[in-house]
Amino acid sequence: MSTTARRRPAEHGWFTSSRSNNGNQCVEVRFDGDVVQIRDSKFRRNSMNVGLDEPIITVTTELWTEFLHCLRITRRHPALVAHVSTDGSATLRHEDVLLHFTPTEWAAFVAGVHDDEFACV
Repeated sequence: MSTTARRRPAEHGWFTSSRSNNGNQCVEVRFDGDVVQIRDSKFRRNSMNVGLDEPIITVTTELWTEFLHCLRITRRHPALVAHVSTDGSATLRHEDVLLHFTPTEWAAFVAGVHDDEFACV
C-alpha cells in the first residue's frame, strides 16, 4: 500500500510525495536497510503489464542522497540519471533499468525532493 511521504510507513512501505495525485500515478520510493528502491506506480496499474516483472531501481542510500542533492541544484547525477524532456516528462535510469514518468508525476516528485520528503532517515 502506498502512502504519502508525510505519513511514511515505519517499515519497508512504499511512499510518494505529498504533492502526488493521491497515489494514483507517481514516483514511489521505499527505504530498505542500506538501499532505496524506486518504482513507477503506473506499471502496476497498467493491465498491459500483466505477467511482466515490475522495473524497480535499487541504489544505495549514499547514491540516493547524492542524487537528491543533484536534483536540488539541477545538476545531473552520473549514476542515477534523470533525463527531463522539454514537455516535463522524465526518464530515470540506473544501469539497465528505465522508469518513465509523466510531467505531473515528475513535478510532484521534484517538489517532494525540495520539501525534503525523500531524505534517508
